[in-house]
Amino acid sequence: MAEALHINQRIRENAENLSAALESHMLQSFAPDARKELRLFSAGEAAEMLGISPSFLRKLHFDGKLPEVHTTPGGRRHYSAADLMEMRKILDAAAKTPGTYLRGRREGDKVQVLSFLNFKGGSGKTTSSIHTAQRLALKGYRVLAVDIDPQASLTTLFGYRPEVDFLETGTIYDAIRYDDPVPMRQIIQKTYFCGLDLAPGGLILQEFEHETPQALLNNVQPAFFARMAAALQEVEQDYDVIIFDCPPQLGYLTMSALCASTGVLITVVPNMLDIASMSQFLQMAAELLDVVSDAGAALEFDFLRFLINRYEPNDGPQQQVVAFMRQLFGEEVMVAPMLKSTAISDAGLTQQTVYEVERSQFHRSTYDRAVDSLNQVNDEIESLLQQAWRR
Repeated sequence: MAEALHINQRIRENAENLSAALESHMLQSFAPDARKELRLFSAGEAAEMLGISPSFLRKLHFDGKLPEVHTTPGGRRHYSAADLMEMRKILDAAAKTPGTYLRGRREGDKVQVLSFLNFKGGSGKTTSSIHTAQRLALKGYRVLAVDIDPQASLTTLFGYRPEVDFLETGTIYDAIRYDDPVPMRQIIQKTYFCGLDLAPGGLILQEFEHETPQALLNNVQPAFFARMAAALQEVEQDYDVIIFDCPPQLGYLTMSALCASTGVLITVVPNMLDIASMSQFLQMAAELLDVVSDAGAALEFDFLRFLINRYEPNDGPQQQVVAFMRQLFGEEVMVAPMLKSTAISDAGLTQQTVYEVERSQFHRSTYDRAVDSLNQVNDEIESLLQQAWRR
């Protein structure tokens, strides 16, 4: 007779084997004890991010109005993210209209807090949130990415190993927990992206879901829906935009993020199963938000948008679903969809994003198609931020 299988032991063995394999993969991708570094950008990429033409960028260098940057023996200039930020300041100081090149918050503007969410896993929340955070940072905004998913995929993409680096401490949980929370500034990590910081996530975040029912019974203040907003308030003057990567469930963590948000982006894969799942999500969200609103939560969003994800333009059924959504939700469906791309998925194999990988690693048309799609989506999100600031 076969030996009885102890499922807990088997799961533990699988977890240990997978952890060892992932660590081996990381060591092959990155040197031991190394942190990720952001690549340099070409003159064309730099000009696009600065909002000027390549010829004007060359002229500025020729006239000596910009600092020297890394130059190859062949005379090609390459720019770091720090170079871009310094150049923005120089360009803005000479601009006729202040804020032309530094487009972040001004006096009187409130920090913009965006939540990327959906009830269903695999809808592209993490992919969307990290590319938006990186694009905004590259365009000169001060950004804080907050990972409130216990799976911590966003944190992993920044080069950390949550199961090792933040197993018991160092995550956003420390700042929102009920027992002796730490100052928010204490858990924020600088990243290899200039202007982009991270509040890490980790498995311990699940404790917030477990502890909240008892905290509600004991009337612990601030209540769960206000704790995230209270933590962010400590650091909001340091940022223009704060971005939440939410877990694929409508729990206390997601609700606390929504109650701190000024904008909501619901990621949707355009097929009827996902639309049906989203319908349930929206109904549950509305009912729960009614409850927290009655309990005193302020729920005033500047915008709510549906972001079409993994879109294949030549897929007839997908086109029908997108048309159905546009007819139903009108302008709340974003104009630009996020295209399905092998460049995005292949970059993820080495825990990178499309903005991080070199164009030479892909077929040019594949890479350019992915970058163009991402830029259109993220620049549309940037325009929503500007509208919220009444510009």
